[in-house]
Amino acid sequence: MSILAKNKDSNTIAETPLMKQYLSIKAKYPDAILLFRVGDFYETFSEDAIKTSGILGIVLTRRANGTASSVELAGFPYHALDTYLPKLVKAGHRVAICDQMEDPKLTKTIVKREITEVITPGVSLNDKILDHQTNNFLASIHLGDKISGISFLDISTGEFLIAQGKNDYIDKLIQSFQPNEVVVQKNKLPLFKELFGEKFYLSNFDDWVFTKDFSYELLTKHFGTNSLKGFGVEDFENGIIAAGAALHYLFETQHNKIQHISKLSRIEEDHYVWLDKFTIRNLELLHSPHENSRSLIDIIDHTISPMGSRMMKRWIVLPLKDKSTIDERLNIVEYFINNNPFHESILKEIKRIGDMERIISKVAVGKISPREVVQLSRALEAIETIKDYCEKTNELSLLKIAEQLNPCHTIRDRINK
Repeated sequence: MSILAKNKDSNTIAETPLMKQYLSIKAKYPDAILLFRVGDFYETFSEDAIKTSGILGIVLTRRANGTASSVELAGFPYHALDTYLPKLVKAGHRVAICDQMEDPKLTKTIVKREITEVITPGVSLNDKILDHQTNNFLASIHLGDKISGISFLDISTGEFLIAQGKNDYIDKLIQSFQPNEVVVQKNKLPLFKELFGEKFYLSNFDDWVFTKDFSYELLTKHFGTNSLKGFGVEDFENGIIAAGAALHYLFETQHNKIQHISKLSRIEEDHYVWLDKFTIRNLELLHSPHENSRSLIDIIDHTISPMGSRMMKRWIVLPLKDKSTIDERLNIVEYFINNNPFHESILKEIKRIGDMERIISKVAVGKISPREVVQLSRALEAIETIKDYCEKTNELSLLKIAEQLNPCHTIRDRINK
């Protein structure tokens, strides 16, 4: 279908119905690269086409019927989306996917098109975009006069964390959780950059999003509760505002199926030793500035599941302060060391589990593949075996873990049938 048509009475290029449709949708997402489905291709136009062509290394063409006006185009086959989309997001761009909502053969007018998803560095479920060993956190910050609030949300695992405190504490949280994107109040962008630097991918909303009433109502509606007391955050006003803005950001990026985000967890300031960016860097906990050197995580991370690797990173940057919790963790380690048959059996089952956190998230958003559904069944079988092994021990910490494990027999049987 031709995007542009020559006006018979002048040298200008008249907009076709398709181009008018494109421009109206693009106007709603001006800061995103718009992938516009036309038949068997995703097309980009104008500035989007120039950016897309450069990032993906695909041909940039120019469509025109004269010298007065023209538009740049760059496109790729729709079935190659999983190949090209990660490259655009990893280059630091928001990407809005506009799909055809009806069969072109069944309509005599312009095909109805809608935005079906907006992918950003901090909001993605695509396996080729995500690092399986690292959380993909979207942070949201509400900067107050003395106390600021912050939340961390990973749509790919369902984790939703909340905290508040002075700005130096907020800075340490940012260094520990390493968000891939940060949502900030528009009029406080300069203050954020002054306090925390300019290395973050930033998104923003107007002031009305960062209000207590709006956020409180949004959160209680999502969780189906009358209050937030059950999550222990009722008095975290700035944190609640930050969390509400994060949830609003998911809806704005067309992520509406988020039932797997089922709780809001409070980050307890006094439970951990908080490390600033200089400590994390100088101790080379996660990265080493020296060529061919290894960081602490490189040396000690011998986990055999993506979930374990993500947890290991969290444990390194959030050292425990409470002695009883430390002892409990060490008791489990000691039990594994002294009981090799148990150790080997648990390892075998954990390998079968895979990345269950992210598979469950895909179920909730309706993006799971048949192969992943079968993997979910295998993971549930492994969890039942692990539960049995732990129940047969005399280690209290492992017995406590066994109580929390649910093999979900009904779901597993339904998958197998």
